[in-house]
Amino acid sequence: MSVPAAKISLVVPLYNEEAVVPHLRPAVDALAATLERDENCTVEILLVNDGSRDGTWPLLVEWAAANPRVRAVSLSRNFGHQAALTCGYHLAAGDAVVTMDADLQDPPEVVAQLVREWRAGYDIVYAVRASREGESSFKLWTARWFYRLIARISDSPLPLDAGDFRLLSRRAVDALNALHERHRYLRGLVAWIGYPTTIVRYDRRARVAGTTKFSLLRMLRFAIDATVSFSTFPLRLFYFVGFLCLLPLLGYLAYNLIAYFFLGLKPVPGWTSLIVAVIGLGSLNLLCLGILGEYVGRIYEESKNRPLFIVQQKAGKPGEPPRL
Repeated sequence: MSVPAAKISLVVPLYNEEAVVPHLRPAVDALAATLERDENCTVEILLVNDGSRDGTWPLLVEWAAANPRVRAVSLSRNFGHQAALTCGYHLAAGDAVVTMDADLQDPPEVVAQLVREWRAGYDIVYAVRASREGESSFKLWTARWFYRLIARISDSPLPLDAGDFRLLSRRAVDALNALHERHRYLRGLVAWIGYPTTIVRYDRRARVAGTTKFSLLRMLRFAIDATVSFSTFPLRLFYFVGFLCLLPLLGYLAYNLIAYFFLGLKPVPGWTSLIVAVIGLGSLNLLCLGILGEYVGRIYEESKNRPLFIVQQKAGKPGEPPRL
């Protein structure tokens, strides 16, 4: 049974990947040819140079000159991985858009599986890592617990062990492009959209060449963006800290009352009142910060200017506005 023709956009961000491009080019060209032959697709390849300082850009220009499928853009400076992906989403013209890293840790052959799931009716298809080759124990441990922590505290359901290797349908891309947050955590934004979603599991490979550009500091910034953008839990944490600080205060106050009235023990004059004042006022400050945080959190949510909802389907007369 034949499948309808479709246009697939492959978005690949690159930053100082001069050593990787000679390996990436034949792999992606072969992937495009396979999709066009086996999946009845036309393919465009979008290469986003994120302000590389090495010889990455000349290699991309050469690639684009040799392959009519390829479009390459270069950003004015290094804006970061998430911004480069966002640029690709805005430029992509395909019926579906696949994003993948340049280092070939994301196997190109998995893209065909993502396309088949999209054609089965899913708007968001995550490539979920079943295993990760060539990474340190520290990186594996921190990644595992980071994804699980974010999934637990996030207001949006985030799939575990899913990175930026995924497929989005045209309407999912359009919805994502309507979100204009500056500190972007695309994995959370994609989950927030809420269209029909599925996963494809794969084994992640080691880098074909070069070294990772995600330093410990970059990973820390990435984790902070993810936490702050999709959860108000850090603000609400003040409530729990305030109450926990009140418990020893109450226990200490009860001990001193019992010691004074029933045991005849007299503490050092002024000591009890000093401790009660310090702990009590500290707890009160934390509680007030928690309440203040609730209001700041709501202001923060409003300042993002996200749409209140996204329409998945329409029915009724064309052009007739919904009654809300």
